[in-house]
Amino acid sequence: MEIKTSIQKYWNKIKVWGAKRPKLRFGILTLLSLVVIFIILNWCFPLPAKPGYSLIITDSKDQVMHAYLTKDEQWRMETELEEISPLLKKAIIEKEDKYFYYHIGVNPIAIGRAAIKNILRGRRTSGASTITMQVAKLLQPKKRTWGNKFIEAFRAIQLELTYSKDEILQMYLSMLPYGGNIQGVKSAAWMYFNKDPDHLSLAEIAALSVIPNRPSQLIVGKTNDKIVEYRNKLLQEFLAEKIFTEKEIQDAIEEPFEAKRNTTPRLAPHLSYKLMKSYGVAGKNKIQSTIDLNTQLKSEQLVKDYIRALKFRGVNNAAAVIINNKTHKVVSYVGSADFYGLEDAGQVNGAKAIRQPGSTLKPFLYALCIDEGIITPKRIITDINVNYSGYSPENFDKQFDGYVTAENALSRSLNIPAVKLLNQYGVKPFIAQLAECDFVQIKKDQNKLGLSTILGGCGTSLEELTALFSVFANEGRYAKPIYIAADSVRMKKNILSKASAFMITEILTKVNRPDFPISWQSTEKMPQIAWKTGTSYGRRDGWSIGYNKSYTIGVWVGNFSGSSIPDLSGAEMATPLLFKLFNSVDYNSMDNWFEQPDDCDIRMVCGETGMVPSSFCTNIVTDYFIPVISDNKYCNNMQEIPVSIDGKTSYCVQCKPENGYKTKWFKVISPEMQDYYDERKIPYERIPTHNPNCEVVYKEQGPKITSPSHGADYYISTISPEPIALKCLTAMDVAKVYWYINDKFYKTANTNEKIFFMPDAGPIKISCTDDKGRTKNIRINVHKVNM
Repeated sequence: MEIKTSIQKYWNKIKVWGAKRPKLRFGILTLLSLVVIFIILNWCFPLPAKPGYSLIITDSKDQVMHAYLTKDEQWRMETELEEISPLLKKAIIEKEDKYFYYHIGVNPIAIGRAAIKNILRGRRTSGASTITMQVAKLLQPKKRTWGNKFIEAFRAIQLELTYSKDEILQMYLSMLPYGGNIQGVKSAAWMYFNKDPDHLSLAEIAALSVIPNRPSQLIVGKTNDKIVEYRNKLLQEFLAEKIFTEKEIQDAIEEPFEAKRNTTPRLAPHLSYKLMKSYGVAGKNKIQSTIDLNTQLKSEQLVKDYIRALKFRGVNNAAAVIINNKTHKVVSYVGSADFYGLEDAGQVNGAKAIRQPGSTLKPFLYALCIDEGIITPKRIITDINVNYSGYSPENFDKQFDGYVTAENALSRSLNIPAVKLLNQYGVKPFIAQLAECDFVQIKKDQNKLGLSTILGGCGTSLEELTALFSVFANEGRYAKPIYIAADSVRMKKNILSKASAFMITEILTKVNRPDFPISWQSTEKMPQIAWKTGTSYGRRDGWSIGYNKSYTIGVWVGNFSGSSIPDLSGAEMATPLLFKLFNSVDYNSMDNWFEQPDDCDIRMVCGETGMVPSSFCTNIVTDYFIPVISDNKYCNNMQEIPVSIDGKTSYCVQCKPENGYKTKWFKVISPEMQDYYDERKIPYERIPTHNPNCEVVYKEQGPKITSPSHGADYYISTISPEPIALKCLTAMDVAKVYWYINDKFYKTANTNEKIFFMPDAGPIKISCTDDKGRTKNIRINVHKVNM
């Protein structure tokens, strides 16, 4: 009730006041009516949407690297507020709208002055459009009529009520026409002067100020003399009005104008396209990348020059990715040797392409096995022929090395030890770890992958592999590479221990290894890095990925066609480029090398097994290990066995006589290694044949059938049939084995003897019994085919 009374009281006062001043009341009512009408019109006819701007990709310092046309095929780059330098702002406002910061979109004084001039001269000689009205016209182009002028005035007021003065000026400078499909000061600055707007000189600003008035007549590169004439006229007006000093004007007049239309920057094309596709969302006009432009340009040139020299060997392309290990930012991204090399499919992005990784995943597996306590660097692994349900991996040189240390197997990139370790670690856990490191294709194919994964039997990209190797440089922590300057590391995943990362780095740092490029050290400086090479099956892809404390660099060489290249190897063709890139970006790195972490310790181990030494061990070496994690089993390399006095018979505990025997130490050699020695005629001391009178039947250490493969299908030609080989591995004290086919005795053989049989079609059971009575059974399926 009180509020109603107060309102009535004030309304009565207004009526009394208005009755005394009828003209003022009329003016107020008129103004209020206009406001109401404007509100209604503003609601019915809202401002047109801003035009779409060209997407710009910039480097880490915000310098333009790449730009893309708008949907309407225009080069319309948005001029940012910070790019409107005081010089540019002053020149534009003085020329176009001196009172820009003082009116509400329409300048009544300018309108009156223009009307008087036009009436006195009988023609249109002067306009009264403000910068805001020009923006309205650029947003919604219309014919020049009095009616459209009123619409422009209405739109100008709308703009003033919606945007700040600086935002309106920004829109104006971003839409000015410069002929053809060039719009905006920024587009013109890059197209004509190859620079940002805030770097323009007074002479260049003046030239760009006069062109929009006559964009069809003043064409840069064709009518430069005419542009200079109008430019100098404007500069003289500035001098007359003392807007700039005489010295500034004189320097601008004397500055030559030799501009012509150029193309927009086309730098880092593969990454720019990737960012445009991945991050170029609607309404986003600029993406600032993490690229260091100087590093990018050097990398592009190095890759291009390097591949040019390899073309005669059939190698047409390469890709390279450089990651800053401290920030996880990608500072260089080269997708091909020459983006514009159409004959070599240069526009294919080799950094993103899914290819076979060869041996590049091995260091990661070895590190995981170290963390699981499966190996340490000096642990011995057997490099001999193996068969996993029909899958028999081979080394690159088709040879076997017998006993090798884990570090030697990795530095020499031996395949068989790697497959053995993956079999121990598990394919699924290994795939899961790679998925944690964002290996997209491997994650998709996880149910299809097997033991061949570690030899490159999977699909990865250079982006993924380079990011994976940065884990070693970051104490075992993985962070997704950053491509956008504004992004930050969201989360670092602890994939490896500091200890295993350090051990792998120590192994990969060694220069004395097979994958060191021939003659490199005698011709160029060797960078201090750890690195690993890889060559895919069929010699289609060559890889070399390295790191130090500052950078991780990944290199791929090959052909996008996937064609085989006889000379291709990661060591000989990818590693030299890797070294060149490191020498280019980090030539004299002052960073200290990786230090041994607290969770990594040193111990003495047996040099023949890599295990904790026993009393019989004489070859002692040092080895890294992880306390509590690494196994501490004592060396079991030797075994003390009772033998007869003549040394021809061995005894077990149950059959050992009370006297008439002696004990002797024998080196324990697995059946697989016995076979390896026998095939190469390498002498070794066998354990004598076990006491033939012993009645104890052993269940352990029975024969192992290596041929044929259990569960395999064999296809036998009916025209020219070939027999199937029978072979097994036995304990050291076994002399004879007995073969059975479908439970029927077939033949007696020596332990290392390979025999053959011609099978019938159908399922077949094969049994092997050693002279201790231990039996092993397998089953195969035989098919007869007409061929």
